[in-house]
Amino acid sequence: MSSSDTRGIERSAGVAQGTGRSFGTFGELLQGTVHSGQHFMVTCPVAAWSTATFRHAPDATSVDVHPAHKWKAARLAMSALRLAGVGGGGHLTLHSELPEGKGLASSSADLVATARAVAAAVGTRFRAEDIESLMREIEPSDGVMYDEIVDFDHRNVRVRERLGALPSMIIVAHDEGGQVDTVRYNGAARAHTDEERREYARLRTALGTAVRAGDLAEVGRVATRSAELNARQNPRRFLAQLRRLCGEIGALGVVCAHSGTVLGILIDHADPAAAAKTEAALAGCAALPGTTAVYRSLGHEDDDWSRLGALQPTHHRRM
Repeated sequence: MSSSDTRGIERSAGVAQGTGRSFGTFGELLQGTVHSGQHFMVTCPVAAWSTATFRHAPDATSVDVHPAHKWKAARLAMSALRLAGVGGGGHLTLHSELPEGKGLASSSADLVATARAVAAAVGTRFRAEDIESLMREIEPSDGVMYDEIVDFDHRNVRVRERLGALPSMIIVAHDEGGQVDTVRYNGAARAHTDEERREYARLRTALGTAVRAGDLAEVGRVATRSAELNARQNPRRFLAQLRRLCGEIGALGVVCAHSGTVLGILIDHADPAAAAKTEAALAGCAALPGTTAVYRSLGHEDDDWSRLGALQPTHHRRM
């Protein structure tokens, strides 16, 4: 799998235009701290993307962006031009299938897509490590610049370990509503106890082993425990109901957006009963206040995560 993809370059009338793409992540399979105090998260990449289009303007002195509130992406685009050794500014347009403030890495995906679009427009490529360095200047970020599941230091924006890919899973998502500012959340989060850090260390080892082995049952167990631990400081009103629903339908477990508003029920995409389990999970979630949606996690059957097509068919129900 590639971790430094850019899209095609178009040139006309002296203007170079490039497009870049990045997937999001449905919260985290695991997030916490270990005994050394190091923060980490393990990504859960999903088939939903942010797409950036950048038109380089050599005579400009800034980057304007649409939508206008995505100023962080404009700031990164200027830094990306400098990293590429190119002057000027340009015009940046972002389109995202990822809802904002929910815990699906919408901001991180915007920034990664922007870096790739700038690189495409000026005829270069950035390594994943280059994109990390650009994002480090902006904010804590998810590890969506790597086309695989990664153990990631989101606060310092550095990969800790590349874990590979799992078989694809269906994620039936329940959103209790509202939005979470990730930067504020990270700043206000309480320190974990020594006992919690020891448990996170054990879970981290177990999850790394499970991902490499393709053991979805163990992945579901670890993700569920991570959601339970997170609820100690970020109470989730419907976690108990989703856990009970998991048991009733025979799902893998619950995945949590630790600094977001969504929980998801994990179902093995290859399970012969996957369609029936998905419908049962949707019906159970629809009985709760909030909204529901269906995502698919990216798996090892997906060849190139940053170049895949449109979002997989998604069901939405509003209460």
